[in-house]
Amino acid sequence: MSDKLNDITDADFDATVLKSDKPVVVDFWAEWCGPCQQVTPILEALAAEHGDKLTFLKLNIDENPATPGRYGVISIPTINVYVNGELVKSIVGAKPKAALLKDLAPYADLTT
Repeated sequence: MSDKLNDITDADFDATVLKSDKPVVVDFWAEWCGPCQQVTPILEALAAEHGDKLTFLKLNIDENPATPGRYGVISIPTINVYVNGELVKSIVGAKPKAALLKDLAPYADLTT
C-alpha cells in the first residue's frame, strides 16, 4: 500500500478525476496483482517528481468494481490518463519508469 498515491473509490471518482483541473493518472490495481506491486514504486516516484503537473491516484478494483467496468478495464495494472473529464490514454501492463514517462509526457510538460 502506498502513502504517496491517494486512493479513490467508485463514489468519489467523478468528482476527483473527471472534474480535476489538471490531468489525472489513475492506477487500476489489486492487492494480489504482482505486476501492480512492481508499478506502485514507479508511480510514486513519478508523483514525487511531477505531482505539480499531474495528479496520481490509485483505485482498488476489488473494492471498487463499478469504475473499472465503466472504462473497460479487464487487465491490471491498467493506468488511465484523464484530461478534462475524458479518458485520453490507457496503458495496460507493467512498464519501466522511462516507458511510463514517455507515455505520460504528452499530457504534461515532463522531462526525465
